[in-house]
Amino acid sequence: MASFERASPALKEILLRIYNAEKPIEVDYHLYEFGSVEYHIKSSVSEPQVTYLSISTPFLSQGVFLSYGLSPFTLKMVRQISTDVLHIVEPANDGYQLTLRLDFSKLPHNKESLKIITEVSSVQAVILSSQLKEMLQNVNSWDSSQAMYKPIKLIYHPKEPFYVIRQPQKIVAVFPMRFKDNSDVIIATSFFQELMDVVSLKKWAKVPPCNWSPIPPLELRGESFEDLSTNGGFVSFDISSHHVEGKRLDKTVWSLLNFYAYVKHHVKCTRGFIQRRMRRRLDNLVEVLEKSRVEDGQIKKVQGWRKMRKMVGSKSKMIKRRWGDLGKKIKRIRFRIKIHGFARFRRRWLTVPSFSSSTAYTKLQTNGNNN
Repeated sequence: MASFERASPALKEILLRIYNAEKPIEVDYHLYEFGSVEYHIKSSVSEPQVTYLSISTPFLSQGVFLSYGLSPFTLKMVRQISTDVLHIVEPANDGYQLTLRLDFSKLPHNKESLKIITEVSSVQAVILSSQLKEMLQNVNSWDSSQAMYKPIKLIYHPKEPFYVIRQPQKIVAVFPMRFKDNSDVIIATSFFQELMDVVSLKKWAKVPPCNWSPIPPLELRGESFEDLSTNGGFVSFDISSHHVEGKRLDKTVWSLLNFYAYVKHHVKCTRGFIQRRMRRRLDNLVEVLEKSRVEDGQIKKVQGWRKMRKMVGSKSKMIKRRWGDLGKKIKRIRFRIKIHGFARFRRRWLTVPSFSSSTAYTKLQTNGNNN
């Protein structure tokens, strides 16, 4: 689920293969996906038009939803995929939270069938997003007797939890950001600061307010040190009732669930763009160096940026040899090098001054008649 697609590509391919088969086929597949997600697809020749699909997926919040399984709201969202084709089997198969009975005979024979199968393949995303929808729909249900609700830890991507905190008239979603490389931290920090600047403009006044801080917010006080130890800071969004009205609810939920994936995608694309620009500049530099002359009047050709280090090394050796020869020639020159204005500088600063003593001495002459 580390992508922006709701539907599982592998599950969609299997269901289309069963639906488009010219003759009934026996299918019994166990499909495993990133994030401890497991699908069991079963179809028999004796009942060719019916396929059973079982799903096992971790819940967003273990403490809230695991006690009683899927909520009625989640089951309602699953049924809305297709009331004719999809039916919920109760109880679900052992080891799975949900089992569906798919009747392919009810599918229309046009492009609508592909759309329904795609929506069925996104059932895991429907289950997780419905849990967050159920929280966000109760934005205004605030109990004034409580100062603050305890943060709810949600896990959509493994090892990437985020928190939902209910406050008066709004819900705050906080994302601790972690990156492996220091270069990614620099790119992401710049992105977060730019995101805050853009959201503060009047043009984007209706979007959820965004805030980035290198330290955890006060609402997360008391959470485990492991969850709060980050190198990319904390990004928070304020969700109000305006952001969860009508069709905005689905967009808001999907944006929150995929915020980590979106940031990583942005960092990866930015890093690739910088590397391409650097290589292009390096190629231009190589073209310039190719035109420079080497000793003996030959031109040394460099093919590609990977040989740049070798070329720079050879250039440095050549420069050292040239400066060595120039120094020897200067030593052999007999006449003085004339520099404009140097004579005045020499008279002023390089002439040894003459000192005169304040005490005068008189030379004594010796008289031979003196005894």
